[in-house]
Order: sequence, then structure tokens, then C-alpha cells
Amino acid sequence: MTDISFLTATELGPFIKSRQLSPIELTTHTLNRMDNFDSLLRTYISPLHDLALKQAKEAEDDIMRGEYKGPLHGIPIGIKDNYYSKGIRTTVGSKLFANFVPAKNATTVEKLLRAGGIMLGKQNMHELAAGSTGTNPFFGNTRNPWNIQYMPGGSSGGGTASLAAGLATLATGTDTFGSIRLPAAMCGVYGLKPTYGLVSTYGVFPSAMSLDTAGPMARSVSDLALMLQYMAGYDSNDPISLNLPVPNYMENLTKGIKGIKIGIPTYYLQGLAPDVERLFNRAVETLEYLGAEIKEVVIAELSMSTFSGYVTATGEASALHHNWLQTHAEDYSADIRTFFLASALTHTPQYIQAQQARRKMVKGFHEAFKYVDILLGPTIPITTPAYRKQWLDQNLAVIKRCLPFTSPVNLTGTPSLSVPMGLDQRGLPVGMQFIGNHLSEKQLLQVGHTWENTEPLTRHVIMA
Repeated sequence: MTDISFLTATELGPFIKSRQLSPIELTTHTLNRMDNFDSLLRTYISPLHDLALKQAKEAEDDIMRGEYKGPLHGIPIGIKDNYYSKGIRTTVGSKLFANFVPAKNATTVEKLLRAGGIMLGKQNMHELAAGSTGTNPFFGNTRNPWNIQYMPGGSSGGGTASLAAGLATLATGTDTFGSIRLPAAMCGVYGLKPTYGLVSTYGVFPSAMSLDTAGPMARSVSDLALMLQYMAGYDSNDPISLNLPVPNYMENLTKGIKGIKIGIPTYYLQGLAPDVERLFNRAVETLEYLGAEIKEVVIAELSMSTFSGYVTATGEASALHHNWLQTHAEDYSADIRTFFLASALTHTPQYIQAQQARRKMVKGFHEAFKYVDILLGPTIPITTPAYRKQWLDQNLAVIKRCLPFTSPVNLTGTPSLSVPMGLDQRGLPVGMQFIGNHLSEKQLLQVGHTWENTEPLTRHVIMA
């Protein structure tokens, strides 16, 4: 067997099921990598060695008794630290909640554990899931494993960096205005922002409740499909949960993309960094070669994304944090405090206008999907920035550049899959996103899996 550090869950599952690989062996190996590398990368806030080994022993005992639970059984998973975990500190990356210990698991955590997943630890994140760089003054700045002088993106940067470095096999993320897809692009992994309400957010600390979405992150599209199979589904505890049957997300992965109509909104072709533009143009040529029918489309309503995204995200977040901002303002880092207080410039008419803009954007997307199956654009318009010495103001600058590209799907509730599309001239990953209509995850995963097989970049960084 090859080095198990970077094998996917889809690859590892058959070895575990056939007892060629022990869950204890796999978990111990991953924990050892965490011990070796995470003091540098800071991908975990609370590593859970003892618990992980206990769960691995239980998984091994089950399998030896012939009680194999399925493809997640014995697979090591990192849990973002805004997912509640029963009896385990859940900080949300914040000084305010540094000692918060929930009395229950988030629904998604419960589902993954019930499927036999191994919880390696609670993963680092941009404070309160409200930033895009992966900096955290309280628990340490997460580093990009491709080059530690660079950011991993945020807010789910702990999870994507751990995947890139082989410190987890799977990871959970949340996406309010890009927090799964942006760090997936910067770290060269795969991240899915599902349809709003498809995955329960019960027990996930909110950021902006009409935008918040929970989703999977992995080193392959097949692993995203695997995770989504367990994460999706109706939850009566979540008022926005969709009461719909869960399809088989794995069944169409190998169908290819011949004849699939892909539209490129002209909105996503503006202001691209040269490396992003070069790699994107090459990706479009490859998709055409694979049989996709590609054309540019105009969705004029996307021009409303920046206004609507800022007003909605800051307004809802500051409403949630209103009392804490009045009494514990000093406990927020400068960038997050500034971002939340920006809502002081927002008033009720602006918020209503932002929601009206969202409805127009939904209509614009629906109109486009009459003529194409999927939309395509770069995940973000920039290449991965290096950390500045004065990094506290950098978060706002990155949000300003990237939110217009990531927030449209949050504002409209549609799904988006970020995939790697190559390396820039500095050797750092760059990503693109496939955007689908509501509940089109199966087709997104099908297209993404076909793209993945073109091997757009090395699966992982060289951290032997």
C-alpha cells in the first residue's frame, strides 16, 4: 500500500472494510502527522488524541465482529470549531467562547460519528467564521502548507490546510460568503457549498443566518459525494432544513460531461489576476475538449452581489453580536470588530433593499439555467496572498476582492463546487467553481469528478 497520509476516504474505505488497514493504524498515523506538523501549520485548536484513538478502537472492534457501518467507518475527520461537540470545547475561533463546552453535538457531527467517522479534533478557523484569511490572534494563524508564508484562506482554513498537509482525511466546513470555497481554492482541495437548507446547521454557531451553509471538504470529489451522502437530509431541529429525499450522490460520478451546457457569466471574467485568467482559459479549453458545450452568458443581476452581500452579512452578524459588542468589544480582534460594526452604517431600508436584490439575483440565475446546466467561473479573482506583517487589516482587503465572486451563491441559496485548476507561477493553487441550480449537487459532483480526473494539480503538498 502507498503512503496512507494522502489517500482519500474512497481509497481507504475498501482497505478498512477488508481488514487490510486498521482504523487504529490509520488514526495513529494521522495523529502522528499532526504532532509533527501542526505546531507549524496551526490547523487544529483542540486536537483530540485520546478520543480519536478510543473511537478508532471501537471502529476496529465493530469491523472485526463483522459490523462494518459503511465507507466512513474508521475514517479520520476534522471538525470545524463552530460545530458543537458534546462535552468538548467549541471556541468558534473566538476569545468570547474560549471555554464554551456544548451539551450536545451538532446534527452533522452526530451523523458523521454514527457512520463510524473518527473525530480527530476541532479545527482552527477565522474568528467567528467572519473572515477570509485564516488569521486568528487567539489560537494562532493557520499556515498554507504549500508555502507557510501564505494564508490558507478562511474561514474554514484549518480544515483545508489539514487536508492539503495530510492531517485529516475529511473535514467539515461552513460557508456564509465563501468560507468553504475560498480556502479550498487557496489550499488546492475540493469544497462544496450545498443548496441552502440541504445540510442541517442545527448546532452550528451562526454567522449570518439567512446565508449560513454547512458542507464537506476533501481531497477528491468522490469524497465530497461520500460525505454529502451522510451530511444531507431533513432535520426537524433546523427550521430551514429541506424535507426532501436524499439522492445517491455517488451514482453519476463517472458519466462524463459530454453535451453538458456550461455558461460562463461575463461577471466572472472581470478583474482577474493574470495567473487566474491564464489557468481559467486553459480549464475552459479542457472542458470543451471533454465534451462540454460552453458559452458566455450575461447575468446583469450579479452586479448587486457586493451591496447585498455586505449589507446582509454584516447586518445579520451584528444583530447576533449586538449585546456582546456593547459589553465585550475588546474581546473581538480588530478586523472582526470592524467588520461587524460596519453594520452601524446600515439601516433597515438598506437591509430591505439588499433582500430585494437577492430576489432579483435568484431570478437572474433561474433565467440563466433555462439555457445552461451549470455556470462556471474562478472561485476568487486573486492568487493567494502572502501574510503581511500588519495582517489585521488584510482580512477586510481580501473580503473586498473575493466576496463579489463567492457571495452570489450564498445570496441565492444555490450550490457551488470549488475545484483546483492548477498552480500559479509561485507554485500555489488556484481554484474555479462550478455553480448549479438549486439541488443540482449530483450534476455538480459529476462534472467536478470528470474535471478531477484531468489531474489539474498534484493532489497534495510535498510534506513527507
